[in-house]
Amino acid sequence: MKLLKLGIPKGSLEKATIELFDKSGWKIKTVSRNYFPEIDDPELSCSICRPQEMSRYIEDGILDAGITGKDWTLENESDVVVVADLVYSKVSRKPTRWVVAVPGDSDINCLTDLEGKKISTELVNFTRNFFKDKKINVDIEFSWGATEAKVVSKLADAIVEVTETETTIRAHGLKVIYEMLESNTQFIANKKSWDDPWKREKIENIAMLLQGALKADNIVGLKLNVANENLERVIALMPSMNAPTIAHLYNKDWCSVETVISEHEVRDIIPRLIKAGAEGIIEYPLSKVI
Repeated sequence: MKLLKLGIPKGSLEKATIELFDKSGWKIKTVSRNYFPEIDDPELSCSICRPQEMSRYIEDGILDAGITGKDWTLENESDVVVVADLVYSKVSRKPTRWVVAVPGDSDINCLTDLEGKKISTELVNFTRNFFKDKKINVDIEFSWGATEAKVVSKLADAIVEVTETETTIRAHGLKVIYEMLESNTQFIANKKSWDDPWKREKIENIAMLLQGALKADNIVGLKLNVANENLERVIALMPSMNAPTIAHLYNKDWCSVETVISEHEVRDIIPRLIKAGAEGIIEYPLSKVI
């Protein structure tokens, strides 16, 4: 039997990734201290590894495909196929940002002020290349974690750190002076695997369903009944991806109308639909929108 080797990111993205696969149609079952979770698809085998290392394993062919951050693929300078962007996270479902931050009372206010200074970061290669391109001489030092503390304790003059909300950075009394990189989660593949027809089709099908599950995340279905005489007024209020679906009710001068709508619009539109003559309104969640 043919088999596709799939990488699942360990750490903060692990739970969100498993939940996304579950919504997409694959059940992944993890066991404590086991890096090879079970998946209910005989054509897939899963391995859990750090997102920082994922692109290297995929480039080397140890894995056929997997999920990691764009930042770590750039950091490793990995030659892989980017199959799909998957913007998701536990906090905001927005891309993360790698920023340059310094103490709030520092006289460093722009990149050129960092000439000759020491910078601490996990993103060493990308940061080194970035400042080299800017022709700014800096000393880049690898950080094993707690990067904000390095500059607070004066072990470094600045840090390059990943953030979504800047909450932790501000909590340490730091200020952001430059946004260096915007990153998001990506589904990537090994180039040889991508050239294999069976593996490529499997990878593309996974990507399609993952994206469909993400697209459905903030969208709900809305279904209602309306008398024919009020139909145009109700339709005028209803947003949709293309156009609402309309079906005539049996033996009545009424229609059933169905559409998909952004979740945040529901609370405002339902009272307006009622006033326009809609009845029996049903809101329901969606698993995937393809």
